[in-house]
Amino acid sequence: MCNFDGWSSTTKLSQIKSPDDIKNLSYEEVSKLAEDIRSEIVSTVSKNGGHLSSNLGVVDLTIALHRVFDSPKDAIIWDVSHQCYAHKILTGRYEQFDTLREAGGISGFTKQCESEHDFFDCGHSSTSISQGLGLLTARKMQSIEGKVITVIGDGAMTGGEAFEALSHAGTLAKDLIVVLNDNQMSISWNTGTISRHISNLSMSARYQSLRYKIDHAIEKFPEKWSNHLAKLNYRFKRGLKGIFFSNNLFVDLGFEYVGPIDGHDIRYMEHVLKRVKKLNRPVVVHVVTKKGKGFLPAEEDPIKYHGIGPFNLETLQNTELEEKKSLSFTESFSSSLMKIAEKDDKVIAITAAMTKGTGLMPFMKSYPERFFDVGIAEQHAVTFAGGLAVGGMKPVVAIYSTFMQRAFDQLVEDIALQNIPAIFVLDHSGPVEDDGETHQGIFDISMLRPVPNLSLVAPASSVELDLCLNWAIEQKLPVVIRYPKAICPPEIEEFSLPIEIGRGVLIKKSTKNAESCKADTLLVCTGGIYPEVNKAADYLVSENVACDIYNLRFLKPLDKEYFLSVVRDYDYIMFVEDGIRIGGIGTYLESLLQRTYTGKRTAVCGFPNRFVPQGKRSDILKSAHLSSEYLATKMMKIRNPENRGVNQWDGRVNQVELGGKNDV
Repeated sequence: MCNFDGWSSTTKLSQIKSPDDIKNLSYEEVSKLAEDIRSEIVSTVSKNGGHLSSNLGVVDLTIALHRVFDSPKDAIIWDVSHQCYAHKILTGRYEQFDTLREAGGISGFTKQCESEHDFFDCGHSSTSISQGLGLLTARKMQSIEGKVITVIGDGAMTGGEAFEALSHAGTLAKDLIVVLNDNQMSISWNTGTISRHISNLSMSARYQSLRYKIDHAIEKFPEKWSNHLAKLNYRFKRGLKGIFFSNNLFVDLGFEYVGPIDGHDIRYMEHVLKRVKKLNRPVVVHVVTKKGKGFLPAEEDPIKYHGIGPFNLETLQNTELEEKKSLSFTESFSSSLMKIAEKDDKVIAITAAMTKGTGLMPFMKSYPERFFDVGIAEQHAVTFAGGLAVGGMKPVVAIYSTFMQRAFDQLVEDIALQNIPAIFVLDHSGPVEDDGETHQGIFDISMLRPVPNLSLVAPASSVELDLCLNWAIEQKLPVVIRYPKAICPPEIEEFSLPIEIGRGVLIKKSTKNAESCKADTLLVCTGGIYPEVNKAADYLVSENVACDIYNLRFLKPLDKEYFLSVVRDYDYIMFVEDGIRIGGIGTYLESLLQRTYTGKRTAVCGFPNRFVPQGKRSDILKSAHLSSEYLATKMMKIRNPENRGVNQWDGRVNQVELGGKNDV
């Protein structure tokens, strides 16, 4: 039941405990509700960061869906689900909304554990139609009532899985409702013929105008006549579509097509959705929305405000920006690639709807004929690169680590198996702030190391990244370069040493009181976690522990004899990586070392075998026992197993035991 009579200036979003609380509002009250939700989203994102443009664009659509359908009896599934903020507010999570994306707070995506209104944990695109069709089929088989509605953007519709699901849904002919949210964007502007096809549909309303007039006339007949006329009308409309939508892909796949309709006209959307709710066949409802609706800066620059950090509402400046002594890894990659492309006109840049996020905006503007945004189609991006390489070009594919998981088969079959010299740059490797389990880049090392012919390198700094990229361009084999979403650490002399295949660099540290003392302790690390390892080494040095660091650079191939020669003179060795421990580089190197030498004490630190929740980088590393404080404490424990003391540096890490959770 509704908890209040109407929406007014004194009504608070906290009074909405479920979608039932908005069903009886007048359209004037609904308009005010939409304004309040937009205001709350802007306010919260300005403090916590988040996906702003996409969420502002679907506020009206979200309200209409929850007023017409009965969630959770009717399942509303959000593709990617980064646009679910209004949905969360309308399903009773306003009180927790200020914790959005914070450690221990509510997620920026749908999560089953948060609410019965969230049917799936989402974060990757183009999955909703498959999920919805599966859920609907299961319900039908068990005679469970309720509609299934999937909301998918025109950007996500460029993903191949969406079309596989559409084809299957049309064949099954079940009453799945697909709401196509058309804002002509994914993250960057949409590209490709599918995007143009949807845009063309948006420009025609002749058919819809005629069909609504006919439908409205039929509704006036008595029920015994209207049912018969409805069947005749269905056949008649199929004929009309042959005239007005002869090139409508959705109709060809067996869907009823409704639209395009204004995604900010709540009254009209509700009218259409109520009619669609009565249909017993698959239908696509084409809704046209504007990204950033209601917040002028986001309307004018929806790409900038798609995913944004905390910002000042008055100045619009990012409040987390500090004076940077170094570029981010993304910026460093962008700069290096531009220099290479200037000298070599065979260099091609490819991304999958992540032009800005991967740092390719400057390349796109300078070399548009050599830049390809393939849309949300990572599989195609990888195989397309293979074709370019065989044709004599030098493709560089920039994709987030978590999204490369979607193209693993193509990387194996279409690249590595044929030893094709393409380069794959995995941004956002290792821990990724704020976005949670679906976006952590912790699986790429374990996933890619077993693949034959593939080289995998992990630079620790801007200089090393530049060296690795220049080296990769000249190779006759496939190369993957991985780096974190982070600021590059200060440069040191060792980072500029020339690339030697399979070898890393040894960084000598000195003790506090005995600089001439020979080090007996070694920290071996991947480049992405070098800053934490370096700080841990500094802690150890402050305790008069002679400690060095070996930055691997190459995770594959490995010069095993060289590695063994490096570690030979150390007694205490700890392997640290910013990837999952199972199948990682640390476990392999520890095994190699123990098979070769006796008497050395070792440990491996990496992410445990679990999905990693949202939080800041420091929160994530702390929870995974990969903070610098923990690493230093663990090394002290390796050196002295009887010492079970409390962390002496900041007290945040208590009892440390070898073989604990981190070693599972």
